[in-house]
Amino acid sequence: MCSLTVALTLAEQVDNRICVKFYCKLEYKSTETIRMINKAFQDDSMSETLIKVWYKHFKEGRESTISDPRSGRSSASKTSKNVGSVKTAINENRRLTIRELEDDLGIPRTSVSEILTEDVGMARVAQNSSLVS
Repeated sequence: MCSLTVALTLAEQVDNRICVKFYCKLEYKSTETIRMINKAFQDDSMSETLIKVWYKHFKEGRESTISDPRSGRSSASKTSKNVGSVKTAINENRRLTIRELEDDLGIPRTSVSEILTEDVGMARVAQNSSLVS
C-alpha cells in the first residue's frame, strides 16, 4: 500500500482541529479522537501525531484552533515596493544575477526569482550567470 502525503488547506486543518477540540471537551481519549477524525475526514485528516499534539493543547486549556504565528523570515517579501525595486534594477542592468539582486536589494532569492518570472516576465532566469530574457 502506497501512502501519499498531501498538505491540507488551512480550512481543512482548522476543521480537523475544531473536531479534535470537540472530542477533547467531550472527554474522549486521544486514541478515540484519532479514530473518529480519521473516520470522518478520511484522506483529509491530520496525522496521528498532529491530532495528539492538538489534543494535548486543548486538554491543557487552549481555546483557539488557529496556529500561533511562527518566527522567521517574513512571507510578505513580494511587495509592490520590492517588485518596483527589481524592475528598476533590471532596467538599469539586465545582466544582474539573482544573487546580485538579492544582495543589493535585501530581498530573498526565492522572491527575486518569483518577481523576475511572474512580474517582470523574464522567460529564463539564471542563478549565477547573466539573466536572459
